[in-house]
Amino acid sequence: MRDILDLDRFPLDKPGTPEWEALVARCRADLARDNMFNLDGFMRPEIAQSEADHFAPRFETESFLHEREHNIYFLKSIPGLAEDHPALTRFRTSNHTICGDQIEGSAVLKLYQWAPFAQFIAATMDKEVLYQMEDTMARLNVMSYHEGQELNWHFDRSEFTTTLLLQPPDEGGAFAYRSDLRSADDPNYEGVARLLSGQDDAVRLMTVTPGTVNVFKGRNTAHRVTPVKGSRARIIAVLSYYERPGVQFSDEERIGFYGRAS
Repeated sequence: MRDILDLDRFPLDKPGTPEWEALVARCRADLARDNMFNLDGFMRPEIAQSEADHFAPRFETESFLHEREHNIYFLKSIPGLAEDHPALTRFRTSNHTICGDQIEGSAVLKLYQWAPFAQFIAATMDKEVLYQMEDTMARLNVMSYHEGQELNWHFDRSEFTTTLLLQPPDEGGAFAYRSDLRSADDPNYEGVARLLSGQDDAVRLMTVTPGTVNVFKGRNTAHRVTPVKGSRARIIAVLSYYERPGVQFSDEERIGFYGRAS
C-alpha cells in the first residue's frame, strides 16, 4: 500500500505501535472538538489525481445523474412541524455517481478493502470493529460535482461518513458545516430555520487537498457542499463501513440512489 498511501506520516500499517496510538489519539481529540478529523494527503496526491483522471471521462458515459429536491432531514414531513415551517425548506442536490461494482482494480477500492484502514477508523471511533458493506453497489461510490452542482444542507442518517477527495474544483465545492445544531433531546427547529435562511454565523467552511481522508460525524451537525464553479469537477470517493456485517441497501434505495436495483 505504500505505493498509493503516505504510511510514513500515517502509519496505519503498524497498529498498536506508539506512532499508531498517537495518531488515533489525535483523531479522537479532533472528533471530540470538531466532529471530524482529516488525514491530509493520506493518499499520495499524484495517485489521487490519477484516479480522478481515470474516472473523469466515465462520468460522461457510465454514471448515474442523481438529482433530487429534499429538506434537511430527507423526510417528507416531521410530526408536529407545519409543512410550511422554514426548517422544512426544500433545496436541490445534484451529482453524478459511479457505483462500487463499476470500479474494480482502482486504488480507491484497494484502500477500501485494506483491513488496516477499517481497523484504524474503528479505533478512532472507539468501536471494536467495522465491517465493509456487503452491497457491492453502495459500499464505495465515486461522485463528481460539475458546474452548478451541489450537495445541499442535510443531516446524515448514519453515525459517520468517510470520504476521500480525489480532485478539487476550480472554485466552490467547499464543505460547509454547522456543528451540533441539534441533539437527541432538542431538534432545535428554530435554529435549523435560521441556518437555512443564512442567519447562522457559526457556519464554517473547509477545503481539503487531494488525497485527504475526512471522517465526519454528521448526524447532528448540518452540512453541505457549496455549488461548484468552473470546468474542473469536484471528484470524491465515499467509503461505507458498518458495525455489523452483511449490510445491504434495499432495491428501492438502490434505484433511488443509482437508478438501478442491480
